[in-house]
Amino acid sequence: MTPSVGGGLYALLLSFCVTAVQSESLTATQVDTDKVIAAFDVPKGSGWCVLWHHSVQGFEVSDCYENRDGRMVLVRTHQPDFAAGLGHIPGRGVQMSDGRGGYWIEDIDEPVRNNAYILRPGAGFVDHRIRANGTEVSLSAAAPRARVRIALTGN
Repeated sequence: MTPSVGGGLYALLLSFCVTAVQSESLTATQVDTDKVIAAFDVPKGSGWCVLWHHSVQGFEVSDCYENRDGRMVLVRTHQPDFAAGLGHIPGRGVQMSDGRGGYWIEDIDEPVRNNAYILRPGAGFVDHRIRANGTEVSLSAAAPRARVRIALTGN
């Protein structure tokens, strides 16, 4: 084998390896315009959270998801109080104190149907956001009250 052929074979094999380890993408897309508001690479086993401020009490709530072998799974949620619309549903995860007066609901382990859902981000102080890979994007700033599709898709 000549060096150039060997190098070409090496490059071809390397491209297969890179393709094999590509991760899925998490995207937030405004439904009526197809505008991508946010996009993150989320390898299998990694996670992200959707955060917002409770419309009455104003404290931050978070729903945290994980890429489990290409499936979007709701893993846990943090709720600082038992305010309107919040609370633990028996049989859906395990409620435990956060040590600061609020609580976590852990081990929800609920797959999201079709790896996607529609969210209508609240305007103003509600500020729906996605936090992933150390980056936070405000869906409310980009598309307040619009239909936004949050989806996990393969590359």
